[in-house]
Amino acid sequence: MIKHIVMWKLKNPGDAAKFKAQLDSCKGLVPGMREFEAAVRTEGLEANVDVVLVSAFDDRAALQAYLEHPVHVEVSGVLGGLRESRTVLDYET
Repeated sequence: MIKHIVMWKLKNPGDAAKFKAQLDSCKGLVPGMREFEAAVRTEGLEANVDVVLVSAFDDRAALQAYLEHPVHVEVSGVLGGLRESRTVLDYET
C-alpha cells in the first residue's frame, strides 16, 4: 500500500473550506484508492499548515492513475493559485 500525504499552507487561510471542497471532489476517482480524507486546521490546536490530505492506494499504479486523472489535474490547477506552499510525502507500508 502507498500512503500519499499532502499539506498546504494557503495564501488566505479563509479559503480552507473552499480548498477542502475541491479536494473532496477527487474522492473515489480511481480503482485502488483505499482512503481519502481531507481536513482543515482546527482553531486552538497546533498546526503549521491549513489543509491536509491523507490518502492511501493499493499500489504505485493506482497512485499514478489518481495523479494523472483529468479531474485531479483540473483540481490541482485550481488549487495551485490558492496555495503559498505544498509539502508531500509518499511512502510504502
